[in-house]
Amino acid sequence: MEADVLSVAIVRGLWQRSLIAWPDGRRDTATAVCWLQGPSLYIDLRQPAGRPDFGGYSCLDDLDRPALAWLAAQEGFAGELLFDGGHFEWRRDLDLQPTSPYSDVGKLWFEGDVLVEEGRDIPYIEHWHRGPEATQPAAAARLAGADGRPGTIVRSGDHFMFARGRDAALPAGETLAELVAAAPTPAAARALIDMEISFGAVTDEGWIITRSSLPWREGCNLAPVTAQGGAGLLTGETAADGRPTHRRWSIQALQGVLTDLVDFSALRPTALAR
Repeated sequence: MEADVLSVAIVRGLWQRSLIAWPDGRRDTATAVCWLQGPSLYIDLRQPAGRPDFGGYSCLDDLDRPALAWLAAQEGFAGELLFDGGHFEWRRDLDLQPTSPYSDVGKLWFEGDVLVEEGRDIPYIEHWHRGPEATQPAAAARLAGADGRPGTIVRSGDHFMFARGRDAALPAGETLAELVAAAPTPAAARALIDMEISFGAVTDEGWIITRSSLPWREGCNLAPVTAQGGAGLLTGETAADGRPTHRRWSIQALQGVLTDLVDFSALRPTALAR
């Protein structure tokens, strides 16, 4: 299938990467990558192989320098997928890493069941494989926190992804690993890491996070529920000291139906009583 007959709607759903290759012969088949594409908003998380055991870390305040160094090697971003008829652009409104001088733009085409991506500004080839799950319902929202932090939530079928930004933008021109290594104190390094990109499943028990850039979030219920009379969302969060808490969001842009972004298990009387 040629790229000019593709569209954002055709690539809606969950994608996992099996390969990225560069012209100099480098290849990566080990990084765990998931990309969840909504109506046009999307979220992407990329975690290197060999993740250490984070069982001893229950919150941001627990992180030491070795843990911070590994977490800083992750990549992830969220924004809107745009298509000009020839190239797709993954506009990055939130990014785990400092802003790149290059746009994330490429061509897409199918070779059998494999979605092939070829970079325009940076030469690379990626191979993507669609998850077997349904792509409906599909909904997404761009969010603004009461504290000014940006956010994005995307649902496709029974999968969701959620991104919550930092309280301040990173400086450009360095990697997150370099910024973390140069941070004068562990507290300053933790503030640089304090951005969440999580992936999970919509179940009868809630919106359960199964992978996250913040490992202690895995197993937690994101529990998005409506707020502000439908103009906002409330999501579950873990405070820096490990306390369970919530974050209040205003909905800046909604794609699809709001009820598809609501965890109805969190609205049960037994859940509200906890």
